[in-house]
Amino acid sequence: MDYNSSGTSPLSTGVGVFGGLLYFAILVLVVYSMWRVFEKAGKPGWAAIIPIYNLIILLEIIGKPPIWILWLILPCTNVIFYVWSLNLLAKSFGKSEGFTVGLILLPFIFYPLLAFTDARYLGPSAKEANGFGPNNQFGANNPFGGNNPFGANNPFNQPPNTPPNTPPTPPSSTPIPPPEA
Repeated sequence: MDYNSSGTSPLSTGVGVFGGLLYFAILVLVVYSMWRVFEKAGKPGWAAIIPIYNLIILLEIIGKPPIWILWLILPCTNVIFYVWSLNLLAKSFGKSEGFTVGLILLPFIFYPLLAFTDARYLGPSAKEANGFGPNNQFGANNPFGGNNPFGANNPFNQPPNTPPNTPPTPPSSTPIPPPEA
């Protein structure tokens, strides 16, 4: 058998190069599939190639609050929250828990299934889907739940861009006509 000066055979070098190219091809397929999934959900596809930002966009797609980015970055919690995020992503496209297992174990098959088949984005699957944007009323992040220590002047129920000490305006469905003279 022929060996070069470093003591390795050309066959092992070829296997290593082939393995590296195969890994790179699978990586490109998964990233391009994620790009298409983001576009199906109405988000910019290029966000799939930006680290950390792609997690933020994923959270918007599944309807989780922005604080989840912390849980997705911290060691030990990131595995649990990433699996949960993939489950919510599958449910946002109308898929079951079995599809979630596929996204975890075989992402190079199941991401393209989401991206290139007739799978449709049905909207955020998370119950607290108001965690982003101007309509956020802190529904997912209200630390008081149903026990409101503020009474009628609850800062968590204020419309966006309202000064904190302004009493909320009551909803009115029909205008009140002026009194006749």
